[in-house]
Amino acid sequence: QVQLVESGGGLVQDGGSLRLSCVASGRTLSSLNMGWFRQAPGKEREFVASISRSSGNIRYTDSVKGRFTISRDNAKNTVYLQLNSLKPEDTAVYYCAANPVVVPTNPLNGMHYWGKGTLVTVSS
Repeated sequence: QVQLVESGGGLVQDGGSLRLSCVASGRTLSSLNMGWFRQAPGKEREFVASISRSSGNIRYTDSVKGRFTISRDNAKNTVYLQLNSLKPEDTAVYYCAANPVVVPTNPLNGMHYWGKGTLVTVSS
């Protein structure tokens, strides 16, 4: 069983930055493909970014390309999401996901492990 705990969310002004962290336990991070998703109020959960076990495969949704950066530190069992140039439309609960088989890009995949999320609020 994999447990994921996100942190780093908060209130930031338009144009600001945050760094989200996701600490994994129960399994070594190097065995897990990781992803970040977000869910805004009244909307479906959507894919944000993903990183494969080896960091050789990194993907972003178009709306965050050039602004967000996903990275991982296997020695610390931690995955990061650096959020720069934040916009009010980035406001959402951000969730970390893990999957030992596939890279998490589909929010409806029932085999992902999920954290409980961290709230990011961007004020205009």
